Amino acid sequence: MNFLSILAAAATQVTSQPAPGWVEFVKNPMFPLILLIAVMYIFMFRANKNKTKKREAQLSQIKRGDRVQTIGGILGTVVEVRDSEVLLKVDESSNTKIRFARSAVHRVIDEEKTEPTK
Repeated sequence: MNFLSILAAAATQVTSQPAPGWVEFVKNPMFPLILLIAVMYIFMFRANKNKTKKREAQLSQIKRGDRVQTIGGILGTVVEVRDSEVLLKVDESSNTKIRFARSAVHRVIDEEKTEPTK
C-alpha cells in the first residue's frame, strides 16, 4: 500500500461525534433573522407594558380639581371620582357635567407644563 491509501483509510476510520442539535440550529442561515425577530418582540412587549403601567398609575391618581382630557377630546375639570366613574364639569357658564368611565380619561393636563399630545 502506498502512503495515500493508508492516509485515506485512516481518515475514513476516524469518526467525529455529531454536533449537538443547537449547533446545527445556529448554523442555519435563518438563525439571525429568528434572533432579530425575538429581540424586537421582547423590546416592543416591554415598552408596551411600561406604557400600560404608567397609564394605570395616572388613572388611579385622578383627584377632584384635576383638569383632564378624555379619549374623545373633551376637556373638563374633575368634580367627583368613584371607583369606575369620573364626573367632569365641561362648561363653566352652563354648569354642564358629564359622567365618564375612568378608562375614558386619556390624560391629566398639567397647567404648568403643556406638552403636545402624541
